[in-house]
Amino acid sequence: MTRMHSLNDLLRLMACLRDPQQGCPWDLKQDFDSIVPHTLDEVYEVIDTIERQDYPHLGDELGDLLFQVVFYARLAEEAGYFNFSDVVAGLTEKLLRRHPHLFPAGTLQSFGQGSDLDEATIRANWERIKRQERAGKSAQEQTPVDASALADIPAALPGLLRAHKLQKRAASVGFDWSELAPVLDNLAGELVELREAVASGDRTHIADELGDLLFSCVNLSRHLGEDSEQVLRAANRKFETRFRRVEALAREQQVDMNNADEALLDQLWQQAKRQLRG
Repeated sequence: MTRMHSLNDLLRLMACLRDPQQGCPWDLKQDFDSIVPHTLDEVYEVIDTIERQDYPHLGDELGDLLFQVVFYARLAEEAGYFNFSDVVAGLTEKLLRRHPHLFPAGTLQSFGQGSDLDEATIRANWERIKRQERAGKSAQEQTPVDASALADIPAALPGLLRAHKLQKRAASVGFDWSELAPVLDNLAGELVELREAVASGDRTHIADELGDLLFSCVNLSRHLGEDSEQVLRAANRKFETRFRRVEALAREQQVDMNNADEALLDQLWQQAKRQLRG
């Protein structure tokens, strides 16, 4: 039988890995910056497992991701910043604070004593509480308060995700279209402007207008209730499936794709789409 372990066992194991005398040489060489790429890898592996609906292996991937959190907490503890217990305590307090409709007294024991609020009110309260937290953080750190609704959105986020967060935050203070029609009109307008930029041949202008078009696509995705990153990943998978079928058809028909003209390649593409639909 597999021996059951607790979270404390994992924390102890992490301490052993980082033991200065007997620890693992690789783990001892790591710092906050060096394990960031591994964290990104683990996040995407979790996402990939979920999108492939490979749920039997999801537990393994979540374990790998949890290890990243434990690793950062251990590094922080060694540096005297905080420890894993502080992470858990801070997260719990924040979630209690941000869910007053569930925990009116700000304690776990007050669960079930909340009032019945609609989803819009809950969202508004969530954004208000986050603004208060940002103001409190600035006061604690004695730094100027960034009064912008866009404060604290990380610049290092992937482009699609950051665009979504910027738009969502702006919408939280009323800067948004209330209907879908103007969103579609804006997208069409951005495409016209991109065509004009392409005709001008100005590379800087082209890149600028292309960025506007992509930003507008994210806005449309948001208004449709879709996550643009997930939508694009789904489109990537669809393209890969179709292209692999095109390659198979080309082999079956003894077509050299490198020397085939556009008409023949399009014929193979349409054939692949029909087969996959079938």
